[in-house]
Amino acid sequence: MRTATLGPAERAEALARMAEHELDILVVGGGVVGAGTALDAATRGLSTGLVEGRDWASGTSSRSSKLIHGGLRYLEMLDFALVREALKERGLLLERIAPHLVKPVPFLYPLRRKGFERWYAGAGVALYDAMSVSSGHGRGLPVHRHLSRGRALRVAPALRKESLVGALQYYDAQVDDARFVATLVRTAAAYGADVANRARVIGFLREGERVVGARVRDVEAGGEYEIRARQVVNATGVWTDDTQGLIAERGQFKVRASKGIHLVVPKDRIHSTTGLILRTEKSVLFVIPWGRHWIVGTTDTDWDLDKAHPAASSADIDYLLERVNSVLAVPLTRDDVEGVYAGLRPLLAGESDATSKLSREHTVAHPVPGLVVVAGGKYTTYRVMAKDAVDEAVHGLDQRVAACVTEDVRLVGAEGYRAMWNARNRLAARTGLHVVRVEHLLNRYGSLAEEVFRLVEEQPSLGEPLARADDYLRAEIVYAASHEGARHLDDVLTRRTRISIETFDRGTRSARECAELMAPVLGWDEGQIEKEVEHYEKRVEAERESQRQPDDQTADAARLGAPDIVPLS
Repeated sequence: MRTATLGPAERAEALARMAEHELDILVVGGGVVGAGTALDAATRGLSTGLVEGRDWASGTSSRSSKLIHGGLRYLEMLDFALVREALKERGLLLERIAPHLVKPVPFLYPLRRKGFERWYAGAGVALYDAMSVSSGHGRGLPVHRHLSRGRALRVAPALRKESLVGALQYYDAQVDDARFVATLVRTAAAYGADVANRARVIGFLREGERVVGARVRDVEAGGEYEIRARQVVNATGVWTDDTQGLIAERGQFKVRASKGIHLVVPKDRIHSTTGLILRTEKSVLFVIPWGRHWIVGTTDTDWDLDKAHPAASSADIDYLLERVNSVLAVPLTRDDVEGVYAGLRPLLAGESDATSKLSREHTVAHPVPGLVVVAGGKYTTYRVMAKDAVDEAVHGLDQRVAACVTEDVRLVGAEGYRAMWNARNRLAARTGLHVVRVEHLLNRYGSLAEEVFRLVEEQPSLGEPLARADDYLRAEIVYAASHEGARHLDDVLTRRTRISIETFDRGTRSARECAELMAPVLGWDEGQIEKEVEHYEKRVEAERESQRQPDDQTADAARLGAPDIVPLS
């Protein structure tokens, strides 16, 4: 395996290599599905390229509810196949593929009425547990349990006594979604894929009806590349229709965007040892443990405005606060909200009633020779979507290709993670870091934490926490730029770390320190440092302004007041 380092030099070399020789597979889109597709193709022995116009996971895949779950509510819709598939994937991720990144998380479901509700909800959760175990990969999580009101209030004292008559507690899993995607990309690179972010597809290469590659613009350095490939996979999520438009072909399905927003509040604002799941009139609402914070979400509303920067309006925030406060003894207020983020779900919309059911599932199509489209689905089942996309692409390759092996491929950092976790006290003594810091690094990088330790050994000041965001070490900022493909300050504050939603200042007070740490790695001068900091501050102010607006249209207009630091066009 090649190095999994994604530094500036590796990016430039990858772009050059992709343009030199025809690839078997070129994947367009660096979210979880695109990254998973690149890994699937590379581990089948196919020459593979992956390009992303912005940063890795900069769209939907960094703005989810951070859950790896079977979708308990889909049982109520009798979608057993989808739940079974997702529960198998949840188990694989927890046990084998990414135990350093995917962790169990408990949820409490308050019961509002005596009698039937406990029986009905209990039967659903029991079936959920049974389907998990029957998948062969679900024995690592505790089974659900029934709680009286008294026991439920001991587990979650934040709940109003009159808001429940009892409760059910069950387990799912969670993940830092953007970090997971960056790790997927690094794993694909380690198995031989050439990968480049900030590399935008501006057109497809055609020979007659057949797509034979793509024209790619290097958004960072300028210049264009013609990358030829025997099969191109469009994995661009909510941008699927836009990407299809580059070949002027009508798609077999449409992808519509549904906006979901989340609030982040400090841990001490909600006194509970467990997450919460609540019914709303439209869907469900989660209160999810997130380090020293809680994530509260989500909404589900149509969005047909700017896809790159979906905006949360004041009405969205009020909706979530109202719903969660209906069960809390001490209500949350706007002043409790540290961070807000909005993401878009890519939902399939068929052109007839017969295909409308696709909205909760994924589909793969081959609209023209040489081009495969994969869309829909959910984060948890990314690996299945990737497998189906590569299987479809393989039909267009005139050669025998091995079957998918990603069920057995561990992501970088997984190998040796548990052994290092067991030795965390010795690692703390060796590195001079507190054991809590070592645990933090192991749960973000797995065994690759050794690379972060090495940075600290070489430059001890990097072992200090950031002055204004002390959950993170200075070394992590350097590592993001040198090893994880971060090209701009926004990449680090928003995706490689979560400082943008985990601090009340939303990262503005950390911006300069982080930019100065990134500068030597990326070759920035003082002028570029100033530009990066100024852009980030403007982005935060535009987001704050959008969250003061009453509706989607005014929120969108306010958010677009801060342009991208590097224009895509």
